[in-house]
Amino acid sequence: QLQASGGGLVQAGGSLRLSCAASGRTFSGYTLGWFRQAIGKEREFVAGIRSTNSNPFYADSVKGRFTISRDNAKSTLTLQMNSLQPEDTAVYYCAASRTIILSNLRVPSAYNYWGQGTLVTVSS
Repeated sequence: QLQASGGGLVQAGGSLRLSCAASGRTFSGYTLGWFRQAIGKEREFVAGIRSTNSNPFYADSVKGRFTISRDNAKSTLTLQMNSLQPEDTAVYYCAASRTIILSNLRVPSAYNYWGQGTLVTVSS
């Protein structure tokens, strides 16, 4: 199971730090990702980090503002979000996949395990 936390209400320009913890399993060997879903929109990729080299990859909309990191020893995944904007408002989900191909790193259906989501609201 994955448990996401850290969401909340913040003013535009502010920061939040999301966390995702795994229970009953280790993150080692898993590609991990953050996705978000705004009301009336499809779930979209935000950031990911591979298991093989821990290189992060980001959606263009968050590049330079968000930072993803992982701690396999603690089975935790974090997303540091800076310079938040109202368009970042969404429910944020963490996800994990043990078998994922390069071309699917940004595809929600390629991830097998999902957290319950945490709401991020950015006011203008």
